[in-house]
Amino acid sequence: MCHFRFGMCLGVVVLCLGSAARAAEMVPLSSLDLSKMSAGWGKARADFAVVGQPMSIAGRVFEQGVGTHAPSAMYVELDGKTRRFRALVGVDDETGGKGAVRFAVYGDGRKLFDSGVAKGGDPAKPLDVDLRGVRHLTLLVTTADDGKDYDHADWAEAVFEVEGSAPKAVDAPEEPMVILTPKPGPQPRINGPTVYGCRPGRPFLHRVPCTGRRPMTFSAEGLPEGITLDPATGILTGHAPTERGENLVTLRARNDLGSDERPLKLVVGDTLALTPPMGWNSWYIHYQRVTEKHMREAADAMVSSGMAEFGYQYVNIDDCWMKKRDDKPYRDAQGDLLPNSKFPDIPGMVDYIHSKGLKAGTYISPGPWTCAGYVGSYEHEAKDAKKFAQWGFDFLKYDWCYYQDVAQGEGLERLQKPYRLMGDLLKQSRRDMVYNLCQYGMGDVWKWGGQVGGNCWRTTGDLGNVDRERLPGFYPIALSNMRHWQYAKPGQWNDPDYILIGYIGDPLQRAGEGEGVPCRLSGNEQYAYMSMWCLMAAPLIFSGDMAKLDPFTLGVLCNAEVIDADQDPLGKQAKVVRQAEEEVILAKPMEDGSLAVGLFNLGEVEKEMTVAWSELGLAGSRTARDLWRQKDVGECEGAFTAPVGRHGAVLVRLRPLR
Repeated sequence: MCHFRFGMCLGVVVLCLGSAARAAEMVPLSSLDLSKMSAGWGKARADFAVVGQPMSIAGRVFEQGVGTHAPSAMYVELDGKTRRFRALVGVDDETGGKGAVRFAVYGDGRKLFDSGVAKGGDPAKPLDVDLRGVRHLTLLVTTADDGKDYDHADWAEAVFEVEGSAPKAVDAPEEPMVILTPKPGPQPRINGPTVYGCRPGRPFLHRVPCTGRRPMTFSAEGLPEGITLDPATGILTGHAPTERGENLVTLRARNDLGSDERPLKLVVGDTLALTPPMGWNSWYIHYQRVTEKHMREAADAMVSSGMAEFGYQYVNIDDCWMKKRDDKPYRDAQGDLLPNSKFPDIPGMVDYIHSKGLKAGTYISPGPWTCAGYVGSYEHEAKDAKKFAQWGFDFLKYDWCYYQDVAQGEGLERLQKPYRLMGDLLKQSRRDMVYNLCQYGMGDVWKWGGQVGGNCWRTTGDLGNVDRERLPGFYPIALSNMRHWQYAKPGQWNDPDYILIGYIGDPLQRAGEGEGVPCRLSGNEQYAYMSMWCLMAAPLIFSGDMAKLDPFTLGVLCNAEVIDADQDPLGKQAKVVRQAEEEVILAKPMEDGSLAVGLFNLGEVEKEMTVAWSELGLAGSRTARDLWRQKDVGECEGAFTAPVGRHGAVLVRLRPLR
């Protein structure tokens, strides 16, 4: 077994200043500032249930305490002289016997009390914890993993036995935004996928992702006829071979400080997206304000920020580039789509993106209208597929939206019909276009998305519309997406939606001219977000503000070893090794026989987590490499143990000892 304490731990530390000691007294929890107690619905109330009625648990009425609603958290500052905390806890009778919650109390990071699952109608559970020496107290109510409906939770007769200064409710502790990803060195390092799928004879474009000081010279051994490499830019262009098969290419880069090489297997056949697509999408920052200028600037930023040197390549416009309902004509005399006035030169925009070695993506709905009320493809599918190819697009997001108003048939046929139609048209197209099915997981799309031509498919609703409760929205989305691991494979990926970090748009202001706001995720949460997406072999599509890429955001997005887990050519999605209310462990098999393992702490305090070889199907010794810090952390025998911060993750790669 190995046990690691990383040099920087993203746990929470709160320093509390005591005051002069005083005689012991009883301080009700209800006397503290309850605005500091969060609630999943309504607000915490002193001496009443969350709905404003007297507190009652299993028929017993209480005159004093605090009523709240799960998920709920409160942080209390102590001086180390508080003796005890007592309460009777349970689900309020107002729910009529419904609801299930779990109460927990932590002192200085140690769990002091766990109620277990308390259901509506259960008698109140007694709580009595020793707080002597404790300086930071956390009071939690969770949803017991069954949703938050009817989770009216009562801290009845809750009191502190105080000897020193009175307890003080405080804001949730801030966590450090520490950059873990080391800066790339000046020597060349080629990144990105080691396998690439293309169809016979189609236009070919690929930018070799490579960090290091420029100028740099690129070369390639084994390139098939018809594809050429620009030695100054590392951009491959031309046409794919007309014969099906594999072409083994060795890419090389050199500058005045050194050189690097990396294999790239070109697979000419029917399958695109042999690794999950990586890029940027306009929706969550620009909404209907998006313009052609935004798209060109995003392409510039993808290169200047260095994102392109880690494998990000798609620059995708989302909704709102077409004509709106009241902006006629929608199409020209030939039936071709007409862009709105904010997109005066789509072919020129696409050419500009391509000139940087990047790829361009677009969006439309199979219905008569898109989600935002712009023109869709209904009854013009062949025209639109042809036009997208003429314009040079490399990616299509096809969003269900208003197709529900015209859909015919029953069951799966009703859901599959529009996607099969466009999928067949894209296969016949003169361009390779990665096909993203956006229909929110209806009909278990992960079981049939590949059959209708899809390369990736949304498995849930929009992540950006998930309200933050105890955990940020990406967690419930990921916990849903990770259930479908067995359906992911090269060319067919489960898509849990975009990466929303950095500056993102405020959905409440998207109809106006409001700018993006910093995401509300802690540093721990952002590392957990990216770790989960990479372990799930998800498309890595950032949808924040490309004009405001700060060093921390780039550190999360641009870690070559973390991205390698996502882009591994074996194409396996991680399986859930262990899942509980406060933790998840994922393991992803890699092509070289190693295992990428993520330990995720869903709890409210830092804790030590362990995963045993018996859980992972391993035997013998392993070396553990911390992928975020890009360093080996030692040899392990039988298990791996590490501290994991609140809502955070540790991501390691376990390799057999050589």
